[in-house]
Formats: sequence, structure tokens, C-alpha cells
Amino acid sequence: MRDQAKVVIIGGGVFGTSVAYHLAKAGCTDIVLLDKGELTSGTTFHSVGLVSQFRTSPSLMKIMNYTIKLFNELKKEVGDNLGWHTVGSLRLASSKDRLKSLRREVSRARAIGIEAQVITPSEALEIAPFMSGEGLHGAVWVPDDGHIDPSSITYELARQAKRLGAQINTGVRVTDIKVDSKGQVTKVITDKGDIHTECVVNAAGEWAPRIGAMVGVNIPMVPLMHQYLTTKPIPGHELPPKTPVIRDPDKLFYCREDVGSFLIGAFETNPKQWSAKAVPWEFNQQLLPAEWDLFEPVMEMAMQRLPILEQAEVIELINGPDAFTPDGHYALGPVPGLKGFLVAAGGSINGIAGAGGVGKLICEWILEGEPSIDTHEMNVRRFGPHLKNLDYVTQHCREVYRNYYHLHFPNDENVWGRPLRTSPFYPRLKESGAVFGEKNGWERVNYFEPGKSWRQAGYDQKNWGWGKPDFFDQVKTEALAARQNVAVLDMTSFGKIDVMGKDALDLLQMLAISNVDRPLGSLVYTQFLNETAGIESDVTVCRIAKDHFRIISGTSFVSNDIGWIKMHAQMGKDVTIKDVTDEFACLSLFGPNARKVFEKVTFDDVSNKAFAYLTAKNIHIQGVNVWAQRVSYTGELGWELYMKNEDALKVWDAIMDSGKQFDITPIGYKALDGLRIEKGYLYWSGDISPGDNPLEAGLGFCVDFTKDDFIGKDALLKIREKGLNKKLCGLTLDADYLLFGGESVYKEGRIVDRIRSSNHGYCANTDIGLIYLPLEMSEPGTDLEVEVMGKLVKAKVVSMPIVDPNGKRIRA
Repeated sequence: MRDQAKVVIIGGGVFGTSVAYHLAKAGCTDIVLLDKGELTSGTTFHSVGLVSQFRTSPSLMKIMNYTIKLFNELKKEVGDNLGWHTVGSLRLASSKDRLKSLRREVSRARAIGIEAQVITPSEALEIAPFMSGEGLHGAVWVPDDGHIDPSSITYELARQAKRLGAQINTGVRVTDIKVDSKGQVTKVITDKGDIHTECVVNAAGEWAPRIGAMVGVNIPMVPLMHQYLTTKPIPGHELPPKTPVIRDPDKLFYCREDVGSFLIGAFETNPKQWSAKAVPWEFNQQLLPAEWDLFEPVMEMAMQRLPILEQAEVIELINGPDAFTPDGHYALGPVPGLKGFLVAAGGSINGIAGAGGVGKLICEWILEGEPSIDTHEMNVRRFGPHLKNLDYVTQHCREVYRNYYHLHFPNDENVWGRPLRTSPFYPRLKESGAVFGEKNGWERVNYFEPGKSWRQAGYDQKNWGWGKPDFFDQVKTEALAARQNVAVLDMTSFGKIDVMGKDALDLLQMLAISNVDRPLGSLVYTQFLNETAGIESDVTVCRIAKDHFRIISGTSFVSNDIGWIKMHAQMGKDVTIKDVTDEFACLSLFGPNARKVFEKVTFDDVSNKAFAYLTAKNIHIQGVNVWAQRVSYTGELGWELYMKNEDALKVWDAIMDSGKQFDITPIGYKALDGLRIEKGYLYWSGDISPGDNPLEAGLGFCVDFTKDDFIGKDALLKIREKGLNKKLCGLTLDADYLLFGGESVYKEGRIVDRIRSSNHGYCANTDIGLIYLPLEMSEPGTDLEVEVMGKLVKAKVVSMPIVDPNGKRIRA
């Protein structure tokens, strides 16, 4: 075994061997791959090997699509020994609501280039005649899907990596990883000797959390039992090799051909975790005892769709653990605060399907510094400190599994493991009849039900299905209160990051596209870019003191943003970066009468002259010191009020008491989203992302090209010089309350792009979507069509913002 390598990969499953293959193919052959057992001895060996590109995330689609192309290329080299079968897949609709959901998903899939079509029950039965058509409402046919032998692809990737010069060592267990005082990985310690290296890839699958712990990194993953049943071929009814993969999510099962017989897998609604604290090192090439009580209810439903199964003789019920993340997405990329430590784990039942793309991305991170696609939804930077709570993580992982096939509507909320994080205003919100949703572990108000008891929202949309939401009228009332009168919103969950020290300004000037060297008390709305000018963060920066800045980030993105800052902070510089989200409560006060309420609770001057838009200062509310920032995500006159947690209820009571004469209204986040989209305010991860640049997004006003330098400046200058070919625009249409984002948009029968984010504009009385359009289609008044639940709906390009286009209200 080598005692030195440029890259050490820990884990010999399909992720680890894919990383080795891609590095070696790119010319980086100074690689050592280690596995404590044999190759595929973890999750890979008992994987079913299903491969589908039917995804509604552009990034996941690209990963899966690349993986399929890689499998096709390798099959040309090695033939059928690879075990790759392109047989297509059927995703069935055994309910009317499922069929509507599939139509929506097909629209979203087509918008990102996937060949998929909704077919009739009779067409589905022609493709798979062994099915029963009873209760079948339709299906989605994806011709390029298939299945592969997990062991064969893993060993082929390893063989190719070795041929190119990589070294693979099995039976070697990593016992420690050394990191120097500067946070640089230096050495991997094993039971067979040490390896000096500056780059480690943690591709250890269900053992990834244990490897991460060696360097103080929390990787929130929990193994869950996943079962599938194999049968003997049924005489006279042997399945042909070209039998498509069948998924019937309403009946919670999938099946594929396996040497002429059936392989039936299940996604039970009450999944069981296994060894959540730490998977034993010695658990190699092993399975768990079969859980027949868990599997039998699903098998009964499978037999309803596949009656021929009654004649099948069972060979075995296989129960193998598969590690899930709390949101069901991969855990990929470099870990902030460490140099040379990357993660390639969290397959979450999709390890084989995305193996090729995952290996390619990790290779790009190592050799080029950045991946070629937007990875925000799977980047390890997204994991926050609240995910150190193992009970919460376990429940969320179980719920991801539960909802993998179960119909999960867009307005449904997570239910298990709540509540975890509550704001200091929580008691008053409950008293006001709050209906809580959950985001990043926080209990946040979706809307209120005045006069009713508070509750946690859950799987509520089943109550109204694909129709007008039950909450519509209440949310409209809240939105109108904000536009026409005065309202408050608990914004405690928004991220708060302090950047302090004499070098803090230099760091932020390097990160931000705007000039943040402003007077004390200034607010700057800005973005952080990557080297290709993609938007990594969308934040507000407040200069509290000469060497003290506070960054306000979205609820779900604070870990992403603090990670980006840490990755660019230089050792030896006087900079302290601290997440202070939990230290302060935040109450947002906004609306035309906001100043009138504010003036009743403070003796400080809050007039427009004394307290201008985009400024901040200390004020006092009944003896409480409050840091007030004049800014509003609603587009109305407003302030964000920050205070110590212990003072929160006193401030709430004072504002609500003073606001009574103005009929002050507490509102929730569903109203806020309707308010922000009317103003054309953008949402990071939807409207803007690492795949979008500020100029196309209409954020050119944020860019200060006169600054000496900032990350992404060179790329942005080239984009400006070349000229734009598309821009972010607004669309209005009557989608009958069924616009959720991701829908395909057409011009003269051709798909133009997809809607990024959408909502109903409660004050504008129309459905609104934001979309990047070619310049020739971006003129207001241009007619387009949006595919809503399988039907084309007329839409029109409009000038944004729709409400208060000159921005007078927020500056009043």
C-alpha cells in the first residue's frame, strides 16, 4: 500500500469507485482507494440497481442523465457483462390525484429536457400486459430508464481506475484522519499503515458519519431498512429481459425483471431505522433479518396490480440498510472550515442511479475547484447545527422514506420530529391561532386561524387536493392587511451571521458584488458569486460597527452562506465568523401604518428624515434595546426589529397593544410569499441559484464594477461584454390556484423554459410566475402558454414589479 497519495478515497462502493474512475480518467492517477471489506460490501451489494432520470430538479436530472450516458458508453466497451438494461419504466397512477400529480411532474420534467409522456391505462397494459388494469388511471412512460447490476458496475469502474493507475486496497480500515492547525488534511491513519495526503474523499456510505466524526464533521445520515422480495420464475409466465421497471407509488411498490422472475420492492409508510448512532465497522457484506410484518401489507397491494404474483414462489425477502439524509438528497462536496476533505455520500436509495454524475462532480471539485452544475440542494454546506440532534434527524429521514412513494402535495409539511426550534414569540403566536409549518427545523407560521386553537400543519392538502386551498381566503386577508394597513411577522428563523475583526471588511469586499464599505448603520442588499458568476448567496449586509458586520440570510440558507464565507476566509487574518441566529428574536413590522404604530411604542425619531430606507440603528421600545433595520421583504414601509430573546414578548405585547387602534394583523409566510412575488423580489434556490448570474436576474443594480475585485467579477464582465440573451421576467395567468413552480412554458408549441417560482398575487388578483426568457420574448404583453396539470393555459409577460412599480411605498 502506498504511503503517500494526492487523493485518498474512503469507501469501495459505487460512489467511491466512480470518484476514482473519473479522477484517473482526468489524468489524476495518484489515488488510493480504501475499503475495510471488499468492494461493494456496504449498501451497494444489496442495491436493486434501478436507474431513472425522471426527476424534477435540473441538477438531479443532469446527474442521472450523465450516469445513463456513462453506463451506455461502458456497455459499448464490455458488453452485457456490465449488467445494464435499458428497458424503460412505467410510473403508474392508481388514483385520480396521482394522475394529476404525474401530469404536473411530466411538465416539470419536460422543461428540463427529459423524454417522458403520460399514457393511457390501455397503453400501459400494452407495455406490461401482466398487470391488472383495475383502478389504473394512467401512467408515465420514460423510455431511457432501466436497471443495472450494482456489483458489475462498481467492479468495472474499479477495474478501469486501476488500469489508469489508481491503487485499490481492500481489507484496510481507516482509524483516524489527521488535520493540521490550519485546518488542512495531512494524513490518513489505517490499521495497515499511514498515508500522507492533502485530499480525502469520504465515500464511506452508511459509515460516512463515523469517518466525518474523525475530523469533527457532522454528516447527518441514518440507515433505514429497505426490503425487496425475489421470486422464482413462474412456469409459462417468465418475464422477458426487456420487461420495463414498474413503479406503482399509490400501492407503495416497484418491480423489475430478475432472470425471468419478479423482484418486488417496497416503500412502507412506517419505516424502521437501524443502528442510527453508528453502523458497526464489522458490518460487511451482511443483511438484516427479514421484517415480514412490515413488508406484507405492501405485497398485498402489489398482488392487486400484479395478480400473477399469487402463483409465484418466494425465494427470499432481502432486508438491507440504506443511509438517508434528512431531506433525501445527496451529501456532496468540500466541508467548510477544512481543507482537503470532501464528502460523497447520502445515496438515499438513489446511489446507483446517480453514481456516474456524483463521481464526475467530486472530480471537478478536486481538480477544478468548482462543479460544472448547480449543487446547492445536495451540497454538504446546507447541513446546519440543528442536525446534530439525532432523534430529529432520524425522524426526518424516516419521513423522507415514508413520502418517497406516498403522495406528498406541494402544500404538505413535514410532520415527524416536531417541534425542534421555536422562536421566543411562539407562545403569542399560539395564542393567536397560528398554523405552523416547518423550515430548517424552525416552527414558522404559515397563516393564522383566528378564534381557533393553534396547530401544526401536516399532510393538509389531501383535504382539498388539486384545487383552491382551504387557507386561500385567510392568506388573502393577511396579505391585504400588509398592503393596506399594518402587519407583523415573526422572522426569528432568518439567518444571522456576524463577521467581525479588522479584516472583516476585506473579506466581505472580496465576497460581495456590492460595495459594503458604507457608513455605520448602512444596509446593503447583495450577492456572493462563484468564479463563473453564479449566485452562491443572496443576503443583506448591515454594518453595525467599523469592524462588525451582520449578514441576514434566508431561513434554509444560513448554513450554506456561513459555509461559503468560511471557505474563503484566509488563515492568519483577523476575522471571526459566528452564527448568531439563535441569539436574537426578530419581529418585522410593515404596512402603510407601520410608522404610526412604531411612533406609539418609542420616543426615538422614526420619521423618514431621521430613519431612512436601508439604514439601521438602536431604538428603545418600553426600555428594551432594539436594533432596527429599515427594510422589508413585502415592499411596504417597514422595519425588522432585532432584540434579545428574553425581551421578545415584551416587544410583541407593546407593538400589538399600540397597534390595536390600527387593526394590526399578525401574518404568516404564505402571505409573505404572495407579497414578495408581486414585487418581483427573488428567492434564492428558485429564482436565483449558482447556475444564474446577477445580470440575467435583473440584479445589475447590486453590482459595483468599480470595486478593485470580487469573486466572479471577471466572469461577470465577460457576460456584460458579450451581452445578455435572456432575462428574468414575470408572467401572469389564471392557473386556478395550481401554479407551484417548475412548469413548462411554451411559445408556439415549443418549450421555452420553466417557471422558477410562483404564487398567487393576493393583492394583484392573479397567479404570478417568474421565468428566464429569451430577450425577444421578454417584452411586456408577449403571449405565452404554461402547462398546468397537463393543460396549456394562456399567460402574458408583464412588467415587474406589479405592485408599486416605482418603489414609493417602501421609501415613504
